[in-house]
Amino acid sequence: QLQLVESGGGLVQPGGSLRLSCAASGFTLSYYHIGWFRQAPGKEREGVSCIRRSGSSAVYADSAKGRFTISRDNAKNTVYLELNSLKPEDTAVYYCAAARGPIMFGLCSPADYDRWGQGTQVTVSS
Repeated sequence: QLQLVESGGGLVQPGGSLRLSCAASGFTLSYYHIGWFRQAPGKEREGVSCIRRSGSSAVYADSAKGRFTISRDNAKNTVYLELNSLKPEDTAVYYCAAARGPIMFGLCSPADYDRWGQGTQVTVSS
């Protein structure tokens, strides 16, 4: 069975950190661009960060720049998203998704990604 599984979400205070993981099973993640997306209640799903198959480059939403870091370990078939300096407005369900391409990688658009995980909840609150 081909699937992506996110983990690492939870409740954290403002200013705190979390590390999200996206593990693939049933397929080789290194063949895919991977994106992290999030959706808050009542809002559209938005791109947070995307990383190329090779890991050679990544893009970040303006809201994520300087606070979030995406990385991948193809040997472990896993992609990570490090969340630092979290704010209440970061509260959302975070999803990882895979795209084999070709895509407009720089847009980090949910529409380009066709294999999705179930999501992990991140709540930032005091």
